[in-house]
Order: sequence, then structure tokens, then C-alpha cells
Amino acid sequence: MAESPPEERRSSPAAPQLRLDELLEGLQAQVEQVRATRDRVHTLLDAVLAIGSELDLDVVLRRITESAVSVVDAQYGALGVVGEEGRIKQFITVGVDEEAIDAIGHYPDGQGILGLLIREPEPLRLADLGRHPDSVGFPEGHPPMTTFLGAPVRVRDRVFGNLYLTDKRDGAEFDDDDEAVLRTLAAAAGVAIDNARLYEDTRRRERWLTASSELTRSLLSGTDPDRVLHQVASTVRALADADLVTLAVPLDGGELVIEAADGEGAERVRGLVLPTTTLAAKVYQSNERITSGALSHEPQAGGGSAAQIDLGPGFLLPLGGGRHVRGVLQVANLPDGAEFSDATMTMIDGFADQAALALEIADHRREAEHLLVLSDRDRIARDLHDLAIQRLFASGLTLNSVVGRLSDRPQVAERVQRVVDDLDDTIKTVRGTIYALRERDRADGRGGLRANLLAETDQAAAMLGFTPALRMTGLLDTGVPVGHAEHLLAVLRETLSNTARHAHATAVEVTAETDGERLRLRVTDNGRGLDPSITRRSGLDNLCQRATGLGGSFTLAPNEPVGTVAEWTVPLPSQEEA
Repeated sequence: MAESPPEERRSSPAAPQLRLDELLEGLQAQVEQVRATRDRVHTLLDAVLAIGSELDLDVVLRRITESAVSVVDAQYGALGVVGEEGRIKQFITVGVDEEAIDAIGHYPDGQGILGLLIREPEPLRLADLGRHPDSVGFPEGHPPMTTFLGAPVRVRDRVFGNLYLTDKRDGAEFDDDDEAVLRTLAAAAGVAIDNARLYEDTRRRERWLTASSELTRSLLSGTDPDRVLHQVASTVRALADADLVTLAVPLDGGELVIEAADGEGAERVRGLVLPTTTLAAKVYQSNERITSGALSHEPQAGGGSAAQIDLGPGFLLPLGGGRHVRGVLQVANLPDGAEFSDATMTMIDGFADQAALALEIADHRREAEHLLVLSDRDRIARDLHDLAIQRLFASGLTLNSVVGRLSDRPQVAERVQRVVDDLDDTIKTVRGTIYALRERDRADGRGGLRANLLAETDQAAAMLGFTPALRMTGLLDTGVPVGHAEHLLAVLRETLSNTARHAHATAVEVTAETDGERLRLRVTDNGRGLDPSITRRSGLDNLCQRATGLGGSFTLAPNEPVGTVAEWTVPLPSQEEA
């Protein structure tokens, strides 16, 4: 048998060796793939654990976005929370620095590819999102992005929002594995969001019940209703985490006045009378909630709080329901603040109903106490008339008959006559007391100072050509004596008349306030100011006399930048003096 050539003998073992190397390389590749899959599974499990271990909703949303970027190795990621009407109401980003965010200026509201996922909530992969027919491009300052992977996040079969991932770090396109991992993470995210919502709802209900019980306890314990209104405003602000909360209540003329305010600019709007063209008046008339993304940009006339302070997202709702609307709550954030969630608005709505019910119960209690007082007055007056006066009168007649028998004893007769005169004076005093009791009962139904102030400003509109802005604070109806109130109304009438005749103003603001110790009226206008050539001012002298007669003062000074400021201030008598 012939031998093979030496070259053949040397090359024959090489073929099996090559096949073995190929098998080893393939095995190593599979091992690497298994390791990569294992690492990705570990990363996914870590991500699920991270988002499932937190109960604060904002933290959960941030962790979901960060985890999505991590599991698919993307450079940029975002979670868009879908609100009403299919628009993005919250946008959480990862990978975009603060400089780029400031350059973009605003977050997307649901156009282009983002809107496509909202309309069709199914996973979407794109090699170049700029070439998709629904793409609308990027705003100025937005970083360039190419590859795209998106998936919806569902909470109990409802789309909560969408995850958006762009630009895989190795430059490759997103593949099936990336999509599968993202879908798994989105499912876990839905469970985490649901748990966070349930926890947040439980805490919200606990805070609501605590606030409602404190409010009811305050009212039933006899706390001043004005203080309770301020408590309602501060409680609502804390529950909603709002920048400003106002509570407007109706006046006798139908207008609303901001009785309580808490938060940014509260002092500027407290006591402000709201015209019938404001959103608050609309809510009061319709008994329906109004929501706005920018309250100060709403087409409303007049001088509401949104005209005094630049307000952003907010809502207004009636305090109470049906025919028993007691006022209007406005809950607002500043322009850069977040919009209020549906859950927050529902909670405040429920608290407002509870507060209105508690206020109504307190009113019924005060009415019952008032009726009891009136009944006691009537009984006292009747007893004084039927018993005391008749007995005093009978005693006087008896002593009068005795006087005639004491003609021989003039000193004794004089003393008895003095007693008879004293009895007559006592009868007159008792009759005056009875008359005062009954007059006070009739006077309880008269209009208060607030209603009279509103009437005076309404009447002045005919002379001025516009209705003055009116601001009222303090216990004007109950803490100001009748005489002081009459002087204040006369001063207001005279001041508005002077403004209409001489100032040629286009805006007037009236402020009436009391802190329990002093009563102050301030009238400002943007007219042509004080005329130094006018020396005869009998009307102003009258205003000064009204102030000095009560121990107060009256000043007239220039307004900045134009116009006049008239200020009338008098002290109030103490409770003992009153």
C-alpha cells in the first residue's frame, strides 16, 4: 500500500481542529448570550423591585422612567402621563439636562409620534423617528434623536401614560428583546402606579376625615364663623398643596366678597368684592365646577383675584350644593405650578360639601340660640309689663292716696311724694326697657354695613360711569356701632361724589375694614389729583369734622403714580362702652 505524501499527512488533522474551534466559538457566543440575557433579567428584576418598593407616586414615576432607560440601554427616556382629552399633563424626562430643558421652553402636549402612541396605545419601534409620516420634528434647542421605542403603561386596563425611549447607546436599533423587556417593565409599572395611587388615596381620605372632623368640632363648639371660613381656606390649601385658596361668600345684593384667603397674595385679595362677570360668580350661579390651566388668562371681566395676582392652573367649585350654595372656593397655583389631579379636585369637592354641611348646622344652631334669646326678651318684656309695671303703678296709687291724709304732717307728706315720683320714674325706665327690647327684635332684620357699602358703590356707578372696586374685611356688620356706620357711609358718599365731580378718574377702589379697635375707610382713584388752586373745601371740612368728632382723623394725599388717596380712620368703642 502506497504512503500518502508528507503534505497530506500534515494537513489532515487541521480540519477537525477548525470544526472544534467553530463549535467552541459558537458555544462561547451562546454562553455570552445567556449571560447577557441573565444580566438583562437581573436588571429587569432590579428595576421591578425598585419601582415596587416605593409608594410616593412622583417618586414611582421617576423610577419607572429611569428603569426603562436602564433595561433597554437608551440614552434618553421619558414618561408622558395622559390627562383629559388625550393630552399629556405630566412629562418626566431622563437624560436631558436642565440647560436643554430650559432651551426647549415647554414640554410636549401630545403631538407627532407622542400623540400617535396616545391614539394607538401599542408598542412602537422606529429606526428613524424623523422619517415617520406622523413626525412633526423637534423644537429649537431639542437634542437630536433617531431610533425610537415606545410602550403604553396601563393601570387596570386604562392607559395611564406612555414610555418613550430613544437612541440606543451602542448605536444599534431597538430589537425584539428590547421591546419584550420594555413591555414587561410597563406591566410592572402599572401595578406599582396602582399601588401608589391606592396608598395616596388612603392618605388623602385620612387627611380629609381629620380636617372635616376638626372643622365640625370648631363650628359646634361655638367658634366665630369668620374664623371658621379662614380655617376652611387654610385646610383646603394644605389638602391640595396649592399656592392660593380663596373663599368668596354672597352679599345681600348678589355679589360675592372674598371673605377668607390663604397663601400667596392673600392680603391683596381678602375682602375684594367680585363683580357678576367673574368665574366665581359663574360658579355660584351654575353650581358647577370650572377648571382652567391659566386662571389669569381666562376671558373674565371685573376685578377678581386672578386679575390682582398672576395665577396659573386652578379650579373653582361651589361650597355646598343645590339651592344652598354658601360660597365659592378657588384653588390655584402660580403660573409655573402643576395642574391639580382629578383625585385632588374630587377630594376638595367632598371636603367642600362637608364644610358647607357643617356651616349649615352651625347656622341652624345659632338661629335656635337667637330664637331663644328673642323668646327670653319677649317673656321679660311681658313680665315687666304685666307684673312689675302694674305693681309699681298700684303702689304709686296707694301712696298717692296716703299723701292727702298727711296734710297735718308736711315733712312726712313730702317724703311720701318723693317716693311716688321715684315710682313714676321707675315706671318710665321699665317702659323704656320694654320698648328697647322690642325695637332690638325688629332691628335684627335690617341691612348690615356691608350691604349698605355695596349699595353706595352701586349708586356711585351712575355718577362715575363705572362701578368702583370694593374691598371689605373684618366684622363690619357686627363689630361696628350704628352711629359709626352711619358716619362711614356718609363719608363714602361724599368722597365718591367729590371724585365724580372733580377727579375725572377711570378707576376707583374702596376699602372698608375693621380690626375690632379701629374703623378705616380708604378711597383711591387714578384721577388728576389734588388741585392746589382750590382753597375752599367745605366738603372736606365736613369729612374732617366727622372724623374728629369720633376721635379719629381724615387725610387726603396724592396717589402713586396718579390720583388721590382719601383715608378716614376712627377708633371703635370697647365692648364695655358699647
